[in-house]
Amino acid sequence: MVNSRASRQPSRFVQWAERLGYLALPLAAIAVLLTRSGQVPPMTGVLVLASAALVSTLAVAIALVGAVDIWRNGRTGLAGLFRTGMVAALVLAFPAYLAIEAGRLPRMNDISTDIIDPPVFSRSGRALAARNGHVPTTIDPREREKQRSAYADLRTLVLEVEADEAFRLVKEAVTTLKWRIIEEAAPGGRSGQGRIEAVAETRIMRFQDDIVIRIRPSGAGTRIDMRSASRVGRHDFGANARRIRRLIEEIVAPKE
Repeated sequence: MVNSRASRQPSRFVQWAERLGYLALPLAAIAVLLTRSGQVPPMTGVLVLASAALVSTLAVAIALVGAVDIWRNGRTGLAGLFRTGMVAALVLAFPAYLAIEAGRLPRMNDISTDIIDPPVFSRSGRALAARNGHVPTTIDPREREKQRSAYADLRTLVLEVEADEAFRLVKEAVTTLKWRIIEEAAPGGRSGQGRIEAVAETRIMRFQDDIVIRIRPSGAGTRIDMRSASRVGRHDFGANARRIRRLIEEIVAPKE
């Protein structure tokens, strides 16, 4: 028989779970705020955020033990279980989303509409300074084949306009998306190509990612290829593909 006095005692498992949950929440907030402000390197912010997720997961595990303790021994603590669950949901929602994306998308952090001959990032002094010396690595076309099935919609954009007009539309789209243009060249010269390089920031952590856009005359129209590469991590969780889609949508959107 369960002692009635003991049954009215709060579950220590729930108490510990709640404490850990309340520790994870500010830890996650600190990771985001410090990374967004640029006060810590991106990878440091990722590690702190991962630590917060780990603490929150541990809190959930202990809370489950607490639930068993409440059910079997008649302890109190249902409110604590609810609070722990709510806090854990806040902390783990974003990591859970990333885990799902990592499972369904290829492990890539560099996406291009042209996987055979992707646009090349500039190595000029100005571009390197804007990218803090970073240059996205060259990827073997065979490695890029992984994006075909995952991002089958990402293809060269062909516009039935002259290259100069296409360049104007692309630059206007980049400006609308509030990407920072670091280098540009209008179509012309020996190759006739135009190009725009820009830097974009992710919404939550404000990681800086790199974009290069190539504008090439082709018959009576213009071919536009885009490449977006992440600076942090080996998996972009679909971020670069979404960025290219937003750019394409903005370029082809009807203008008033």
